[in-house]
Amino acid sequence: MQTSLSEQLLKTPLGQEADSILRSCVHCGFCTATCPTYQLLGDELDSPRGRIYLIKQVLEGEKATEKTRLHLDRCLSCRSCETTCPSGVQYGRLIDIGRELVEKQTTRNLVEIIIRFALRKIIPYPQRFRFLLKMGNALKPLLPAQLKNKIPEIHASKKLPQQKHKRKMLVLSGCAQQTVTPQTNVSTAHVLNALDIELIQENEVKCCGAVSHHLSASAETIKFIKQNIDAWWPYINQGIEAIVITASGCGVMIKDYAHLLQYDKNYAHKAKRISLLAKDISEILRDEDLATTDKSQNTLVSFHSPCTLQHGLQLNGIVENILTKTGYQLTRVEDAHLCCGSAGTYSILQPVLSKQLLNNKVNSLQKNRPDVIATANIGCQMHLSTKTKVPVKHWIELVEIAVCQNNPA
Repeated sequence: MQTSLSEQLLKTPLGQEADSILRSCVHCGFCTATCPTYQLLGDELDSPRGRIYLIKQVLEGEKATEKTRLHLDRCLSCRSCETTCPSGVQYGRLIDIGRELVEKQTTRNLVEIIIRFALRKIIPYPQRFRFLLKMGNALKPLLPAQLKNKIPEIHASKKLPQQKHKRKMLVLSGCAQQTVTPQTNVSTAHVLNALDIELIQENEVKCCGAVSHHLSASAETIKFIKQNIDAWWPYINQGIEAIVITASGCGVMIKDYAHLLQYDKNYAHKAKRISLLAKDISEILRDEDLATTDKSQNTLVSFHSPCTLQHGLQLNGIVENILTKTGYQLTRVEDAHLCCGSAGTYSILQPVLSKQLLNNKVNSLQKNRPDVIATANIGCQMHLSTKTKVPVKHWIELVEIAVCQNNPA
């Protein structure tokens, strides 16, 4: 694609990156076939190709409008288009650049400003998030059924099991995950303990920065990233083997630290090291011997592969192989490449589209009557649980049952 960005913009790293991404797009339209919002709305401007055109206009000097912002807001950042694209267009990075530029050029209404600010100031902070959920659960009897289903139960915090092994790994505690599904990291610790791996949780590290990043709060994002790097760095110097991520959305974010801090002279090398050490738990278990106590399980599992796992991290089929290897029977899931509609804060900011995507996903997951639905991301787990009566668990909990039956959580 030909571009005509200003010379001033082309002298900046952001402008050079955006120009390179735009020029790699040949507007072939392959991306429209796998874009969830285009499939729902049928509007070219709600496809990756259309959004690329809108971002190109803004980069070339055209004033962004509320309509521009609307179409960018509707993007899930699922990156399914990246998996499909034959030209390797880095759409995820471009949409982040476009959103930040458009956010600066347009003004949101007061309600939108308050909601987005609240999301940034509550979700990344476990104590605030827990307090809000406590209030929501207390008021549940007074709320309509539709709202009741959206408020998850609060689970008591759990400490990781005490272990001492030569192999040591860090684990991200997470913000929403440690409040809503603390069992995820406990199950992870039990599985790794069975493999003679010690899991260490640095409690100063909570949010990976993704919420702020996707709401175009760049300064806030960098602050989170640097705090996390500072907290983890002593362990890095001690020779920690990996940073284990049990929420695929966080995994995509942390693996992007190197890119986001590449021009920071004090943190660039540290961010690069962190990104290299960050591993989804499936990447760890893929290379380990998962001997199980019982291979004859008859549990039928529908696995929902989050967009961040299959498109962001490009870890296709690994979890499915692990579940099969540990004795589970997997159902076939139609349109497995499509988003469930959670997409971080998307379910709150774009409720209508999110609900349509959720209904479609739940129908696909439940079609073959599974005993349990498994996933790899806290956001998807919470979102799916609002619609289905089938239990929704992180897949590592199922692996724990198979691998650690003599040492249950």
